Amino acid sequence: MADLIDLSKIIAKKGDKPLLLSSVNLQSQEDAVLERKLRELKSKQELRKDWILFLLREVVAFSVTRIFIFSVAGYFIFTLIRGS
Repeated sequence: MADLIDLSKIIAKKGDKPLLLSSVNLQSQEDAVLERKLRELKSKQELRKDWILFLLREVVAFSVTRIFIFSVAGYFIFTLIRGS
């Protein structure tokens, strides 16, 4: 087994850009779980923000625009009918 470790170090150090082998820099299981939960919460928050922006932009603004256009058209039609 010692020969394999030495061989891997020799292979890693070959060339202009040596590879870095690190077996100590591993996260604990709890840290990995907490990080995964944090990423899930961030993605849910981002999705919620996207839905709120969609509702405001597409539903509310579009509906208000249609009501305004129909109101103006109705007013002009009313004045045309009333004037004759």
